Amino acid sequence: MPNRLPRTVLAFTAAALLLAGCADSTPGTSPSSSEPASSPASSAATSPAAATSLSVELMADGEAVTDSWTLECDGANPVGESGAPDPAAACSALAEGGTGLFAEPGSDVACTMQYGGPQRATVSGTVDGKAVEAEFAASDGCQISRWEALSGLLGPATAAM
Repeated sequence: MPNRLPRTVLAFTAAALLLAGCADSTPGTSPSSSEPASSPASSAATSPAAATSLSVELMADGEAVTDSWTLECDGANPVGESGAPDPAAACSALAEGGTGLFAEPGSDVACTMQYGGPQRATVSGTVDGKAVEAEFAASDGCQISRWEALSGLLGPATAAM
């Protein structure tokens, strides 16, 4: 057990450095759409009080959906009930990072070859009125960093195992 703390600190430090490197990838865009993200139909579907409305499906084994929940935010504040692990942290992260949190790392970003487990999650809905659809995994350092940036919405990357 004495070696666990240094490894944990090292892992979180590496994840933070990777996240900083992954942050350069097209912030403010939705990776799933080449059309303008805001349209009258998508704006009408989301109330002004909940400009952020997301649905999450978690696949702990990487295959079958094992859990699902929704999250609605008014800015950095959760609205209503949510099954998200930490709705307040999720809304705060989404208010600060916006749709950039859903972007894949750029092709020029080097990702560590580490495996965090088979878990996957899909997220769809709107962030600040803009459509998003993304898949998250723990398949390498960049993907783990993406997951951890939204840990309030998805839970810790390695906890789903």
